[in-house]
Formats: sequence, structure tokens, C-alpha cells
Amino acid sequence: MKNSITALLFLFNIFLMVADPPDPPIGKRWILNETFSDEFNGTTLDTDKWYDYHPKWIGREPGIFLPSQVSVSNGFMQITGKKLKKDTIVKAYGRELTFNIAGGAVISKSNDAFFGYYECKFKAAKTTMSTTFWLSTNQRAEGPNGCDNYGLELDIQECIGRTGDFNGTYFAQGMNSNSHFWYSDCDKKKHDLRAPQSKIKTKTLPSQDFYTYGGWWHDASEVSYYIDDRKVKSVHFYSDIKKEPFDQPMHVNLVSETYPFPWISLPTDEELADPKKNSCYYDWVRAYTLVDVDEKTTPSQYSNQQIFNENIFFTDKPQSVSKKEGLKTSYIYKANKDCEVIIKVMDADKKMVLQFNENLFAGCGHKSLSIQKLNKLKNNQKYTLKLIVKEQNKKKPLTQDEFNFTYKS
Repeated sequence: MKNSITALLFLFNIFLMVADPPDPPIGKRWILNETFSDEFNGTTLDTDKWYDYHPKWIGREPGIFLPSQVSVSNGFMQITGKKLKKDTIVKAYGRELTFNIAGGAVISKSNDAFFGYYECKFKAAKTTMSTTFWLSTNQRAEGPNGCDNYGLELDIQECIGRTGDFNGTYFAQGMNSNSHFWYSDCDKKKHDLRAPQSKIKTKTLPSQDFYTYGGWWHDASEVSYYIDDRKVKSVHFYSDIKKEPFDQPMHVNLVSETYPFPWISLPTDEELADPKKNSCYYDWVRAYTLVDVDEKTTPSQYSNQQIFNENIFFTDKPQSVSKKEGLKTSYIYKANKDCEVIIKVMDADKKMVLQFNENLFAGCGHKSLSIQKLNKLKNNQKYTLKLIVKEQNKKKPLTQDEFNFTYKS
């Protein structure tokens, strides 16, 4: 009975935390980019979307990526660390590599991840193996001089599951974000050129609780990092070599690896053998693309799931409205399906003065609202502007917001 209660509390705690993309710019709407989104609700990895290995990287010694360490069950994608029974010698990259620890990598088959918002909810393993979420280019791009080239890496979150007596112990204490401009100059010399790191401590270790880690790749020059819907920091990419460096599409990586020793200690044999410590759990990964707020798009296969925390709210609530300026504001909505908003202006007795409807397309949208014809309103009287969101052809409201204002003719 105790185990059942523990399991129920575990599930209850992870589902308490909802996540939404940042508020979009006015006139825009976030929609789910399904190519890089997965709820991991099946029993096997979706091989149409993901590799269960890294197609170009075997792993960092002594940790090798093995498909056997990747599994999907109970609503999670799981990567399990393991001590190998004997050393595995692999010839790769022109030399012999020795591996004695198994980790795992889940890599998107598409390399077309571009500007947008990328977020992932996971709990790290309770070891010194990493639990990570990042984007990287699949191939080198030509540099500004013609004889040089570069690759890109956007690390939204890299962490480990426990602290220890090693320099990288801070990797167990929160969210760690970096961006790398991997540059090879015309003399073939390689450089790791980075923007300032973003770090923030979490209330608990990333291996104790689920957190949602996000990155808004605004454009070729800037990224903003988020944790549990809260903005951590905005960073401009390193741009001494190239003015707008992050201009190439990338793929998405969910990886558990060994970090360089002694910067971070290797996991112990005991923790790798402990099923309560040796696995990281990915609840879901989601990507969003910005489109025009009134652009009709193909319905999402996830429309019946609670991807967006359905809501609507005014971004501005003016206390006074004049005949000359009209009623001007904007609102942000979040909806999992196409719906409609009923816009009402009511007097102090709640009697209807104005009413009209607008269609809302599924996603997270930011719409302007301007009402110029206010001739039915009386000077120095109080009114209420109300938004009511309903599914099409249904009466029950999904969500609503309102504010009061005084009209001045």
C-alpha cells in the first residue's frame, strides 16, 4: 500500500507543473512544431522522429551511447546508466577509444530546428552522468572568409544529479545554459567561442524534482533561457567572427553522457547499479513556431491533450477610455483547439451595450483589440469589457477575463 501511495504522489507532483511558451509578440501566435515534440506516452521510441543513438558521436570516454539504455514506458523516455562488464574498445575518429560505462542519446532525425521556442521537462539521474537538452548543427557551414567554417551548439540545460568534491559540482545545483560557436579558422585551428554562460540555482537538485527547461531562439543573434515558465536571462551569441552567428538549422539532442574527469567525477559502480539512481526521466519535449495570429494552420495531432494551459487575459487594462482615442488594448490567449472569443461591453447594471465575436486559432496568440464606435456609451459612466472564450458550437466557457473603465466623451 505504501508503494502505491508513493507512486500516486510522484505522478501527482509531476502533473502539477504545467508549462507554456513565453508570451508571443503582438500579432503572432505560438503553434506546436510537431517534428521536435513528443509526449513519450507510448511503449517504444517514435523512430519516425528519433534515433536511439547519436549518428555522428559514439560518446565521450569512458561513456558509450548504447540504444539498449533508451526506453519508453509509463509516460516517460528513460535513459539508464550502466557499468559495462568489461572494457569495450572502439576504433573511431582515427584512434582507439576505451569505454566501460553505458549511457544513451536520443537525437531528432530532422535537422531543421530553427528560430522558435524549445522546452523539455525532465528529472536528472542521481549520478554524475549528465542529463541534457540541447540543439546542434549537423554539418559545418562556410565562414565569412571562405576558407573557414563553423558549427553551432545551443545548450538549453546541462546538469548532473549529485554534488561532490570536484570543480563541476555546480552542474548539480540548477540550470546551466551555454551557446558555442565552433570555429575553424583558415589555418584549420579550432576554437570554442562562447557567449556568457547562464546559470540559476533550483530549489532542489535537478535529480530530486521535475523542472521544465526552455530556450527561445529569437533570431541569429539572441536567445532567452527559461525555467518553469520564468525567464532566467537573455544572451547575445558570440559575434566577433560573424555578426549574426546562429543562422543555421539544428537538430535536437536528449543525452546522458559522462563528463570529463576530474572536472566532474565519474559515476560510481554502486550508483550505476542502483535503479533508484541510475536513470533520468524525460516527461516530454516540445517545440513551438511563431506564425501570424490569424493564420489558419493544420490541426495538431496533440489537440486533444493539455499542451497549452487554456487561458485568456488582457495585457493592458486602461481605467479611462475616450471617444477620441477609442478603446485600445490587447489580449493573450492559450487554446488547444480552434475556438471563439465573445467580446462584450456592459454597463454598471451588467446590461449589454456592445457585443461581437472573433475566431481564435489553436495555440498561444497575442491579439490587438480596438473598438472605435463607442457612440452608445455615456459620458462619465462606468463600463466593463469582458472576454469569454468558448469552443465552437458549445455554450460552456473555457476561460474569461474582464476589466472596468470609465468612458469620457
